[in-house]
Amino acid sequence: MILAARGGGRIADVTETPLLRSALRLQYTTVAWNTVEAVITIGLGIAAGSLALIGFGTDSLIEIFASLVVIWHLLPHEEADHPGRTSRALRLIAIAFLVLALGLAAVSISDLVSGRRPEESIGGIVMLVVVVIVMFTLAFLKRRVAERLDSSPLRAEATMSMLDGFLAAATLAGLALHASLGWWWADPGAALVVAVAALNEARENWEEAGND
Repeated sequence: MILAARGGGRIADVTETPLLRSALRLQYTTVAWNTVEAVITIGLGIAAGSLALIGFGTDSLIEIFASLVVIWHLLPHEEADHPGRTSRALRLIAIAFLVLALGLAAVSISDLVSGRRPEESIGGIVMLVVVVIVMFTLAFLKRRVAERLDSSPLRAEATMSMLDGFLAAATLAGLALHASLGWWWADPGAALVVAVAALNEARENWEEAGND
């Protein structure tokens, strides 16, 4: 991806490019949304005594970090983009995926072993529905812009937004299955699947960083 262009001895400000501005707006929106999401879900989790909601809010902090990495990568620097900067961004996002995977795996396995039943919270359920809509929308828009920019870091972060949406949907499905069929293990089981997907993304992004 070309982040800067030389013309007449001057490095052009890439934020003047409409596509780059769109990418940055999406990332700023993601940071703002995940900040609100973390505060609300952690607060609701503490109020309801729900470890699932607290954990979900904590996951939002990881995505904030990944979004900030992409913003750093997209913003203009003194020199034109080079593979080393892209590799660093991909490795940082890979680490974010790894932390997400390990956190989800730890909580999921703990819940499966202890047999902890998911706690219901009306506010939490409403918040999760909103999260599903927002994150899938952001993921779709970021993926589209990433393909046009050919930006690997943005593409990877779009996948993290998608996984966030899947995790919210899985949590909702787990609550529904527990309430209707008594399948208490559905929520941690689904979260464990998301953890495996996040671990795979960590591996792929790390390998891609090594190939740049």
